[in-house]
Amino acid sequence: MDTTDPLDALRTVLDAWKEAVDGHRPEAAAALFTEDAIFQGLHPYTTGRPGIAAYYDAQPAGLTADYRVLETRLPTADLVLGYLAVDFAFTDRPTLHVNLSVLLHRTDQGWAIAHYQVSLLP
Repeated sequence: MDTTDPLDALRTVLDAWKEAVDGHRPEAAAALFTEDAIFQGLHPYTTGRPGIAAYYDAQPAGLTADYRVLETRLPTADLVLGYLAVDFAFTDRPTLHVNLSVLLHRTDQGWAIAHYQVSLLP
């Protein structure tokens, strides 16, 4: 029986993601994703770490991310689905409130984000 706690897996990866985003370290953020991850931020989607690193590199200095886990699911022993509320704060404009869905995949190196989908809700 697998004892994976989906909330623990999600927090481990997303705490590292938040640290990379807050520190404007695009390569560190991209390293948290699988090699072939599907990534949909608020710009056209990309796949793979190079595109993800470029996305985060284009974000303004001072950007920070605060997240709150709303739901988790463990569809299989090697997948964790998370649904989150995220506040992206900027130094020069209002905070952006979004919803984020992520799918984590357990790899030989640990958990990594395989799918990332941001949604703006009215």
